Amino acid sequence: MNHLPEDMQNALTGSQSSHTSVHDVHSINPTQLMARVESYEGREKKGISDVRRTFCLFVTFDLLFVTLLWIIELNVNGGIENTLEKEVVQYDYYSSYFDIFLLAVFRFKVLILAYAVCRLRHWWAIALTTAVTSAFLLAKVILSKLFSQGAFGYVLPIISFILAWIETWFLDFKVLPQEAEEENRLLIVQDASERAALIPRGLSDGQFYSPPESEAGSEEEAEEKQDGEKPLLEL
Repeated sequence: MNHLPEDMQNALTGSQSSHTSVHDVHSINPTQLMARVESYEGREKKGISDVRRTFCLFVTFDLLFVTLLWIIELNVNGGIENTLEKEVVQYDYYSSYFDIFLLAVFRFKVLILAYAVCRLRHWWAIALTTAVTSAFLLAKVILSKLFSQGAFGYVLPIISFILAWIETWFLDFKVLPQEAEEENRLLIVQDASERAALIPRGLSDGQFYSPPESEAGSEEEAEEKQDGEKPLLEL
């Protein structure tokens, strides 16, 4: 059985592989790629992602919920005006709830400034607020006399502690990873769209020509027949 020369086989293999690669690249739809790029760029133009907006809403809820509980505590313990003067003007670390409210205000200002205004993509700000909140509440629970003042002596410190750690979990496991994933997707789509734009359009299968195998085989057969006919002529 006849075999093609090695150079001819390499040429045929190279032409087939190049034809396959170009065909695969042209299977990408540039319109779809541009639509994806525009969608991701539209999200970037918003200035803040949906998951980060949800985080900021939860931080606002933290402040409003602690404020509501503190106002209820003021109203329960003898009226808002009298209790407010006692806890704010005559502040006492061992019996006042005013510092827990200020702690919620501190968390709100730092987190909104860091993640809504400055749009940080790092965890240091939430780590600061959670560390300060945890240390202050633990010290207040150990040293103060809140437990002797009824249910609010338990509710306000526990709620503040839980909300601070929920904010930490939400930012570290939801906001930052999801935004990093969306950024990676944008880079991949942009890279693919740039590559698709560099490929010329309108190429068809007929433009890729490879020498047919039959011609090479027929030339070898003709040479063998001529070699075989020479001895017969000599005879």
